[in-house]
Amino acid sequence: MELVPALELGWLNGWILLALEFLIQGFLLLIFPKDVVTRLFDRSGWSAKQRVFTIIGKLFSLACLILIILTPLKLNSSVFIVGLILYAIGLAGLVVAMLNFKDTPPSQPVTKGVYKISRHPQIVALFILFLGICVAIGSWVALFMLLMSRSLQHFGILAEEEVCLRRYGESYRAFMEQVPRYFLVF
Repeated sequence: MELVPALELGWLNGWILLALEFLIQGFLLLIFPKDVVTRLFDRSGWSAKQRVFTIIGKLFSLACLILIILTPLKLNSSVFIVGLILYAIGLAGLVVAMLNFKDTPPSQPVTKGVYKISRHPQIVALFILFLGICVAIGSWVALFMLLMSRSLQHFGILAEEEVCLRRYGESYRAFMEQVPRYFLVF
């Protein structure tokens, strides 16, 4: 791992892993019913503070994405193998979480499948996936940008939970008491 890796345009950069994730997630969003996609990206009910912190977090995400696109994969190193394993776990988790989300009626909170071990498995899976890419390119700066992004976007997660409490009431409150927010952390 390097603090600041050499940046260059190339065929064997982190963008390859990024492109695969975008293709798979994009395909799923294309085949999902429109109401499911709308529900996935609904930001109504968020406070101005929650929106601002989420936007700042997205700026850190953009910086991380730029680093990923411009940084070569560390193909002949152990960090690449570790990164690829994390990436595969994250990608598989994302697909499963999205399918669990799709199969839940809009009138109910999503509580089945991987949602039994995390209230936000898509967020956890995306974090693991991007952590894997940051490790595979061997960049501490990209990892820092990812951590900053996810820390600030936590406010968006809190907003989602507030909206779910208003929408689903006691059933969501019971779900919150039984299932940790991220994975092993309540």
